[in-house]
Amino acid sequence: QVELAQSGGGSVQSGGSLTLSCVFTTTDDRYCMGWFRQAPGKEREKVILISSDGSTTYADSVKGRYTVSLDSRAGTVNLQMNDLAPEDTAMYYCAANRFFFCPPWGRTTAAWFGYWGQGTQVTVSS
Repeated sequence: QVELAQSGGGSVQSGGSLTLSCVFTTTDDRYCMGWFRQAPGKEREKVILISSDGSTTYADSVKGRYTVSLDSRAGTVNLQMNDLAPEDTAMYYCAANRFFFCPPWGRTTAAWFGYWGQGTQVTVSS
């Protein structure tokens, strides 16, 4: 049985911090997980990719502010978001694929992922 569940998020003022978690229930050692975000009226943005071997890539827009950690045995990814700004406001989605490490950043699209979380709202006020 395959299950993807996410939690966390919320509302915070500019400069504050929030956390997101995503759990990918799988017995496979090889998988890819990622975070996407989408604000109303804007294009969906790829934020982070992390493979079960620990290989990680951040979008330039969040590099230095967001940090992802992985418990590969538990299939759990924790996203620590610091120095948040209003432009970070969006619905955040966790995505995953089993059996594969993440493809190269430029070739990994939302359509590639087979499993998606329900979405978690992040709101940053000024």
